[in-house]
Amino acid sequence: MRIGMMLDMYKPHISGVTNYVSLNKRALEAAGHEVSVFTFGAEGPEPDEPGVYRTTGVPLAESGFYLGFRYRRAMRLRLQEMDIVHVHHPFLSGGLALRYCRHRNIPIVFTNHTRYDLYARVYLPMIPDPLSRTFLQAYMPSFCREVDLVIAPSPGIQRVLRDLGVGSPIEVLPNGVDLAPFLNPPEPVSREALGLRRDDLALIYVGRLGLEKNLTFLLRTLAGVRAAAPNVRLVLVGAGPESDNLRGLAQSLGIGEAVHFVGSVPYREVPRLLAACDAFVTASVSEVHPLSVIEAMASGLPVVGMDAPGVADTVSDGVDGFLAPNDAAAFSAKLTRLVLDDALRRQMGAAARVKSQTFDIRRTSAQVEAHYRALLDRPQVTRTSRWNSTWRQLLDRLT
Repeated sequence: MRIGMMLDMYKPHISGVTNYVSLNKRALEAAGHEVSVFTFGAEGPEPDEPGVYRTTGVPLAESGFYLGFRYRRAMRLRLQEMDIVHVHHPFLSGGLALRYCRHRNIPIVFTNHTRYDLYARVYLPMIPDPLSRTFLQAYMPSFCREVDLVIAPSPGIQRVLRDLGVGSPIEVLPNGVDLAPFLNPPEPVSREALGLRRDDLALIYVGRLGLEKNLTFLLRTLAGVRAAAPNVRLVLVGAGPESDNLRGLAQSLGIGEAVHFVGSVPYREVPRLLAACDAFVTASVSEVHPLSVIEAMASGLPVVGMDAPGVADTVSDGVDGFLAPNDAAAFSAKLTRLVLDDALRRQMGAAARVKSQTFDIRRTSAQVEAHYRALLDRPQVTRTSRWNSTWRQLLDRLT
């Protein structure tokens, strides 16, 4: 099977989406399929990963995002050789999938990885919420009607899509994780290397240091937890635009020495960092299917997170971690309970490790493959729509 993965950005940009696509690509290739990635970015050889095709786009500041509205001809022709196309971003890549593949009856799969409603609120604050929501309510149902299969990585995201008016059938299928490095980690990073003392209790967060991750909330709750457990420290692994602001906030809260900024690290180092800590924390409410949470669970760490789609679909409150509402007092109370009870942490950590195996990439990739085959096996019906028109086919030939 020739499978095309379409997304707006890919490695070296680091995100949950790029990591999942890379893992899924390798798993499908191991099963004997030919997988190609189509994206925007600086053109050039891909020595570490064959099968990646890029069209030069306009770089947007230091975001790692390239803006583009068409593929170069050779790349578009390569895309049209695919048996099936899987879209991972609905706007630029999604529009191009419909433009280049719809009239050729190449089945299109779409996975919704992102809470676009929350991202618009954080990164486009000048646009009123009702306006951005109106756009999503207009675009997402229409786009989802045009594709052949819509996938939500969790039941919570399925509800979000329904709330936006998406009426198309939606399959709930979790994104997968390569659990092996976390279930059987190499030697943990030494706690001394992280600035931790022998009797410190280390909480860890791994991810982007961005506004959407709600890390200011996490630091404020940490200050409250340390009033009851002064030996609690937080290890922040990752980089992002909020790094300097978070350092300043930690100092102003009087917890500067208790927050350790590790910065961005090679992905292979993440299992060693997780293995050196005692629990995983996240205050993000924008997750769709939080791979970092699953990786922490595979490492045997209990998780404290928000009772919101994504995290709440992964963590079972009171079993393998705690879920709290977006309320500082409630979050602090649950986190304090976890850090003060050694036996509870061990019990929840063991349960988390078992739960994580639900998300093994080999299992989820096989499920994706089964959906691909079902689409290819069903009779192809040429659709008539605004995307599948004579004008679109003419534009396809001219560009």
